[in-house]
Amino acid sequence: MAIVIELDVLLAQRKVKSKELAQYVGITEQNLSLLKSGKVKGVRFSTLEKICERLECQPGDIIRYVPGSPHDDDGPDMD
Repeated sequence: MAIVIELDVLLAQRKVKSKELAQYVGITEQNLSLLKSGKVKGVRFSTLEKICERLECQPGDIIRYVPGSPHDDDGPDMD
């Protein structure tokens, strides 16, 4: 995948559990898991904003572009 999600790294660095972040953001743990694995086609800005708010980070800390990586179009849309 050309877009890499670094959410697991940030959660570990900030010592925040996935369950806690999901509750704070207002999404299910399953949707957060899909986001962490990169198996989504998109993410709402409001969701990204809440994640950044809780983890005290910038969107670029979570999402990274890796040139030349294969792209996977099979993930579900994230609400």
